[in-house]
Amino acid sequence: MKVTEITETHFRKMVAVSSKRLSNNAEFINSLNVFPVPDGDTGTNMSLSFASGAKYVAESTANTVGSLAVALAKGLLMGARGNSGVILSQIFRGFYKSTEKKDSLNAADLAAALTAGVETAYKAVMKPTEGTILTVAREAAKAANKAASESDDTVVVMEAAYEAAKKALATTPDLLPVLKEVGVVDSGGQGLTFVYEGFFDVLSGNKRAEDDAHQPSVEEMEEMVNAEHHKSVQSQLSTEDIKYGYCTEIMVKLGAGRLVDSKFDYDEFRNHLSEIGDSLLVIADDEIVKVHVHTEHPGDVMSYGQRFGSLIKVKVDNMRLQHETILEHDEQEEGKEETEKGANSDGYGIIAIASGKGVANLFKSLGATYVLNGGQTMNPSTQDIVDAIKKVKAKKIIILPNNKNIFLAAEQASKVADVPTKVVASKTIAQGMTALIAFNPAENLDENAANMSDEMDSVKSGQVTVAVRDTTIEGNIIKKDDYMGIIDGKIELTNPDKVDAAIQMVGKMLDDDSEIVTIIVGQDGTSAEAESIKKAVLDIDEDLEIEIHQGDQPVYPYLISVE
Repeated sequence: MKVTEITETHFRKMVAVSSKRLSNNAEFINSLNVFPVPDGDTGTNMSLSFASGAKYVAESTANTVGSLAVALAKGLLMGARGNSGVILSQIFRGFYKSTEKKDSLNAADLAAALTAGVETAYKAVMKPTEGTILTVAREAAKAANKAASESDDTVVVMEAAYEAAKKALATTPDLLPVLKEVGVVDSGGQGLTFVYEGFFDVLSGNKRAEDDAHQPSVEEMEEMVNAEHHKSVQSQLSTEDIKYGYCTEIMVKLGAGRLVDSKFDYDEFRNHLSEIGDSLLVIADDEIVKVHVHTEHPGDVMSYGQRFGSLIKVKVDNMRLQHETILEHDEQEEGKEETEKGANSDGYGIIAIASGKGVANLFKSLGATYVLNGGQTMNPSTQDIVDAIKKVKAKKIIILPNNKNIFLAAEQASKVADVPTKVVASKTIAQGMTALIAFNPAENLDENAANMSDEMDSVKSGQVTVAVRDTTIEGNIIKKDDYMGIIDGKIELTNPDKVDAAIQMVGKMLDDDSEIVTIIVGQDGTSAEAESIKKAVLDIDEDLEIEIHQGDQPVYPYLISVE
């Protein structure tokens, strides 16, 4: 099968199939996480990020590949979660810059677009590391260019890119020793390989069992994105803030039905619905129109649809009831909340990203303007952070990611924000809190960002969590279900007992200058255990000041800092 021109139809299917590949393989990609902690989320992040891009493509009425590439890049950027999702968005940002004025793509265009994607992604990462998704993207582009110099067949070019991606992925353990030690390939590179696999399969006509079993649809991609979006956004609102209470979806078979009295016109149809609701999505072809809208009058949406055809699908959800359920669940089960005060008198807004009701309250008590729910396993998207910036309504913003996997999304949000925004690159909750203490409202944005960053070096961060698999990493032999003590991002010890692991970890963190130890108790920790840890640490040094706080954070039973 030879394809000399990638058309709009080809490209739409390439995006949809690759999105489904990532979704189907998200858990496998998650399992490649180097650290055996219960927060491997590369697959989830890449899947949700690409699904956001696929949603934008599905919504677009464009009829050129270039315009669809722009939509894909925009959706990927705003939906990007985690560093892997942001890098993926940058690959397709470069792709769109190379193709935005093209109606279709020939073999040379495809190779050039893949190359542009690599160049943009490398520029987006401050310190590019080989043995990662960047290596896979670069080698795929190099192979695509060689193939394009020899053939005008896009199938040949994409096959070369895909095969090179697989080969480069297999070499990632040779470039990153920690991958070899653990016995895995790079998870981000694996995700990109699935994307290129989807592209190649569409162009070549290759069918895989997973495609036959469950073909992707716009609705499925929306549900995947919205499930995460509603968890992070709805709990920021009160139920009374929901202007349009019914999520309404209909599918109309055009021209059929007893009540048809009008000829369908896309623009007129969409404009009418935009006046009675928001979050509107209208997708149409010659036979079917699909509608998603939030409205107070779902009956009006159905009646209007019947003027153009018969209703073949109807779905209405009461979002106020859903929202109350989410709030109840958050309060009773998760203990997660986002808190808000508004900008201070000097116009500053400080956004901290954290999980756990108690942790959020700690940040608020230290002066955070807004706490965005997120962290391990729940990396907020670029759009989530942009929404938080808008909600604060400040003249200048400081963002504390408190997790290195949120850095790039925070940086992307700062670039598209409407107000001056700085990211203070806090890797842990302890660093974020220490940085916040150094904030001075009398100083300008650059001075505050610099001072807060410098202050983070004064604190040591410890995390206790459980191992989810047997492995060996950095010389540590780790057994499943043992507890690990992680100090400033490095696994320093393991112990089958949670409390003993915490005590050993603090012992390694202490030095002659240590004065304060702070213990933050998570969902899987207890006050009694924390008191035992406190007693044991005082036995080591009775002059230490030890504070215990209830954090309610997931994943880590204990977060412990030493200053």
